[in-house]
Amino acid sequence: MSGIDHARVSSYHFHLNRDRLIHFLDLDASTCEALSVLFRLEGFQTTFSTDTASFFAGLQRRAPDVAAINLTLGAEDGVDVLRRVKAMHAGTVVFMLCNGTEVELAVQAMKAGAYGVVVKPIAQEPFLHEVAEALRVNVHVGPIADSGIPSIEVRGFAKLTPRERVVLQHIVDGRSNKEAGIALGISARTVEVHRARIMEKLGARNTAHLVRIVLTG
Repeated sequence: MSGIDHARVSSYHFHLNRDRLIHFLDLDASTCEALSVLFRLEGFQTTFSTDTASFFAGLQRRAPDVAAINLTLGAEDGVDVLRRVKAMHAGTVVFMLCNGTEVELAVQAMKAGAYGVVVKPIAQEPFLHEVAEALRVNVHVGPIADSGIPSIEVRGFAKLTPRERVVLQHIVDGRSNKEAGIALGISARTVEVHRARIMEKLGARNTAHLVRIVLTG
């Protein structure tokens, strides 16, 4: 990805993360605290629970963008908790945490809709990357038929032309004008013109504001 200012991209995504909440559910408070610190350093909002009652009470107050739930919760089953979260239809991306021995439960979790299973001890960088990727692919600015991913209603979206909607998707995916142009078979300058028109129609001050408008619906 030559020509990209990686420090600027990192800062850009840090600011986007400020609107994202991750809720951890694990009987081990130290695990929750360590993960909370890790994701806060990346700009995320975090909260955690060490029992399911507190977890679901928290979900009633605010549905998180991501939930990380231990597969084993004492007398309770993490897969059942996963199913309850999915039944809420809040669009929460769910990761399951496991000790590496709950193979059958991990399989059940994936079948029940978990985005992924993370084995303890947790490798921090890969987990951060998986969460970022899950949030990226879970955002679409138009209806995706039979995907299970809800479309996002954005004020002014109806004003966009079909081409502008496609360009907007590339912007949300974090692509530069050059990268979007290559993908669409048009020049970077043409993408830049589309981007300017999109920002005007959606009332965005800059690219970061534009993406925030889309991510917050």
